[in-house]
Amino acid sequence: MSQEELDNAKPWDLLNNKNYTTSKIRGERYETCLGCESLFKLTRTCKECGCFMSLKTWLKDAHCPLDKWGIAE
Repeated sequence: MSQEELDNAKPWDLLNNKNYTTSKIRGERYETCLGCESLFKLTRTCKECGCFMSLKTWLKDAHCPLDKWGIAE
């Protein structure tokens, strides 16, 4: 995905399942987040990017702002 496409992403893009990664990759990402000091545990949001990590970890083209995990292949 190009930088322009990433910059112009819309919320309804989440409804397209081609944008999702596998359960295995999502699980690995989320486990990393659960152990991270930047996760606000009450809401499961990242203090760095403000995202809800229970959702962001499903997105194929998402990445951790602390480089703890990257875009899924």
